[in-house]
Amino acid sequence: MGAFLDKPKIEKESSSGTGNNLCFGVSSMQGWRVEMEDAHSTVIGLPGALSEWSFFAVFDGHAGSKVAGYSAENLLDEIISKLDLGDTENSGSPVTPSVESVKQGICDGFLSIDQKMRDKFIDEKSGTTVVGVIVSPTHLFFINCGDSRAIFVRNNNVEFHTDDHKPSKPGEKDRIHRAGGTVMISRVNGSLAVSRALGDYEYKTACDKCATEQLVSPEPEVTVFERSPKDEFIVLACDGVWDVMSNEATFKFIQSRLQLTDDLAEVCNQVIDTALHKGSKDNMSIVLVTLQGAPTISDDALDRERKLDSRIEGKIKEILDTIDEQVNVDLVMQILANCNLEGLPPGGGISAKKSKVDEILTNLIPERKKDYEEMQ
Repeated sequence: MGAFLDKPKIEKESSSGTGNNLCFGVSSMQGWRVEMEDAHSTVIGLPGALSEWSFFAVFDGHAGSKVAGYSAENLLDEIISKLDLGDTENSGSPVTPSVESVKQGICDGFLSIDQKMRDKFIDEKSGTTVVGVIVSPTHLFFINCGDSRAIFVRNNNVEFHTDDHKPSKPGEKDRIHRAGGTVMISRVNGSLAVSRALGDYEYKTACDKCATEQLVSPEPEVTVFERSPKDEFIVLACDGVWDVMSNEATFKFIQSRLQLTDDLAEVCNQVIDTALHKGSKDNMSIVLVTLQGAPTISDDALDRERKLDSRIEGKIKEILDTIDEQVNVDLVMQILANCNLEGLPPGGGISAKKSKVDEILTNLIPERKKDYEEMQ
C-alpha cells in the first residue's frame, strides 16, 4: 500500500455481458501500484425466485488483496442467505423478498461475512471497501461501505451518488472517538483513510463495542430507488477513478462514449485510460451497467468524433513541422492541452484522446511505426 512501480502496468482485464434487460461492462488495471488489490463481481440472474435480479460490485482492497478477493467471491451468497425468501420447504416455492427484507439482508450479509473472514484469516491485515448494486425488476439497491463510489444517472442527470465513508465526516468521527480512537490527517488513528470496510481487524478490537461501533465499521449504507424508464446507467468504481474524475465528469464522459459504441467493456477501458492519463496512481476498477433509458449510438456523435480526430491529426502534423527536439507523446499532449481544441470528450478532455494521439504519432513517424510493428 503506497508503493509505486517505475512505470504503470497498463494491461486491462475487461469483459461484458447482457441479461435481465440490462447490459454491463467491466474493466480493471493495476496501474502504478506494486500489487493489484481490486476485485469485482458481476452476476446476472440470482438463485431461485431471484432469477430476474442481478448483482454488481467493486471491491477496493488495501494492505493486501485477500479480503477483497474473498469478499468478491462470497459476499453475494452471504447476502442471499440472509434474505427472507419464505418457507420454501413447506410452501414449495420461494417468495420475492420485500424492500425492507433486502435492505436488512444486505446489512446482515456484510456483518456475517466480516465475522467469517475474521475467524478464517487469523492475523489478516488487509481490508476492502465495497460499492455495489442489486438490480431487481422493480428496484435498485445501492450498497456502499467505504470510499469507492456509485453514481446513478437518470433523465440526463446524476440522480444519486453514494457518500464516501471518510473518518473526518461528523457521524464517522463521532463513532471513532466513542470507540477510543482518534482522527488525525483525516485518517483513523492517523493511518487508515476509510472509516468503513470489511476486514481491517486491527481496527475492530474494542471488546465492549459491537461490530458497527468499532473504529472501522463493516456496516453498509443501503439506498433504494424504484426503477423508471428514464434510468440510464450506473457506474461503480474505486477511488483510483474518482480521485481524478468528478461525478459530473464521469457521467458526461460515459454518456458521450455510449453515443459512439455499444461495447461497454470498451467504454470502461476508456474511462480507466482517461483516469490514468489524468494522473491516477492507484489500482483502477469500474463496472458500468446500462438500463432502459441509456444513450444509444448517434450518427451525429460519430461524425463529430471523426472530425475531432482529424483536427488532432492536423495539429500533430503542425507540431512535427515546427518543433526541432525529439517528439514523444507526452510532449505532444502538453502542447495539445494548450491548443483549445474544440469538441474534446466532455469530462475527459485531451486526456481521453491520448491513445489516439499515440496512434497518430506512430503512423506519422516512421521510427515509431517500425518499433510498434516489431513489438507486435
